[in-house]
Amino acid sequence: MTNRITPDMTLLDVVHQYRSTEAVFRARDEQAGECLLCKALFETVADVAARYGLDLEALLADLEAAAESE
Repeated sequence: MTNRITPDMTLLDVVHQYRSTEAVFRARDEQAGECLLCKALFETVADVAARYGLDLEALLADLEAAAESE
């Protein structure tokens, strides 16, 4: 299975292509300490995970699951 969402995609790319992924990012706002879609919209998923201490593999899995539901 090919992943729809890759670590090098920007948050904007992800949310634009798969609207349901917005909830995944919003669910991590508290852990990040700020609104990810407000402050990091043009950063890659990998960069955001590293910057905010998020588990990249878990984030990608949740994003994939959300995208799959569309």
